[in-house]
Amino acid sequence: MRRPGARGAALAGALTAALVLAGCGSGSGGTAAELSVSAAYMPQPVSASMAAGFLTITNKGGTKDELTSVTSDAAGSVTVHETVGGAMREVDSLEVPAGGRLQLASGGNHLMFEKLKRKPLQGEKVTVELHFADSGTVEVEMPVESATYTPNTGS
Repeated sequence: MRRPGARGAALAGALTAALVLAGCGSGSGGTAAELSVSAAYMPQPVSASMAAGFLTITNKGGTKDELTSVTSDAAGSVTVHETVGGAMREVDSLEVPAGGRLQLASGGNHLMFEKLKRKPLQGEKVTVELHFADSGTVEVEMPVESATYTPNTGS
């Protein structure tokens, strides 16, 4: 017994699979992440043991990356925090989207410097190393600003 509907369905399925596979190699634009860092600063800490850090990471590439950790000789540890609904929590990584940016800002995602080796003062710079899943390490000089500093966010 011949089933013409089954043959048509099989042909349609094969054609769909071929189109899906053909699409996998084209149009992905998979250029590597192209990261740059701007607007980095640390408000002069009020505590002798903790400080916050803020910056913007821009990705002009066609592939996302992830900020996986941060290190600095100024602190015993630097952790990455996410703020959602007013609640802060430490996270293992934050995504830097392809063609987008990751903004670490007061009241939002940020860096926490813990166990400061000494209290950074306004006018000084703190060196940090940003570690990314795919792009390696980027070193940034983070100026220490006044505790009430508000950056110009017009960019």
